Amino acid sequence: MRDDRGTTDEDRRFNVLGVPVSAITMADAVSTIGRWIAERTPRYVCVTGVHGVIESDRDPALRQIHEQAGLVTPDGMPLVWLAHVFGEAHVERVYGPDLMNAVCAASVSRGWRHYFFGGAEGVAETLARRLVARFHGLSACGTYSPPFRPLTDAEDDALVARINDARPDIVWVGLSTPKQERWMAAHVGRLEAPALIGVGAAFDFHAGLKRQAPRWMQRSGLEWSFRLLNEPRRLGPRYLVNNPLFVWKIALQLTRRRAMEARE
Repeated sequence: MRDDRGTTDEDRRFNVLGVPVSAITMADAVSTIGRWIAERTPRYVCVTGVHGVIESDRDPALRQIHEQAGLVTPDGMPLVWLAHVFGEAHVERVYGPDLMNAVCAASVSRGWRHYFFGGAEGVAETLARRLVARFHGLSACGTYSPPFRPLTDAEDDALVARINDARPDIVWVGLSTPKQERWMAAHVGRLEAPALIGVGAAFDFHAGLKRQAPRWMQRSGLEWSFRLLNEPRRLGPRYLVNNPLFVWKIALQLTRRRAMEARE
């Protein structure tokens, strides 16, 4: 819904260590993406949790990428809990794998076309095949798994042409944070697709290559521990450093917030 200034409910943000996170529900996210497609206005979605916030706190350029995003969804329960603390009681988790499912389900009747960019070799193809089997009538118009190196300018131009030739409405990006956010910011507008959505590990989850945490762990904010046990070498540095740092920095933010409120 738009107010007199043209602002929608989905435009509302709350500040988490300088990252403006969208105060939304899953239904809001799907509705907003549908509006972009109808308007043919290129935007991108950062699906952001604790890791993305801490990386943005370290890197002003990445924080700016989040500031310029069409949506910054609260991917982790800590961000949802903070939204509630900040008075946004309606906010719910908009988790990458669930967002992919919700958008794919909505797209069947609307004819939205999907392109899958990312993952190791063969992952995007497996993902597209499994989603088409799950959502009958889903239009998957292309896949591409990039090499584990930067593309040359010529290769990147060819990739942009390849994706544009497929005429997708949505480009799903599975490169992990912060690589996928930087890629979307560099390609929004060059790609004609109205929606670029960075969903990271959702590629591996929905392709059947990795297990997701049980729902009770997801809802209680313990998904990180499940992933850490399954990928300790890769995710250990992320969770064992970033999680305590996030708690400390949020405690400072809340303390400053309460001090400012007390002075008002």
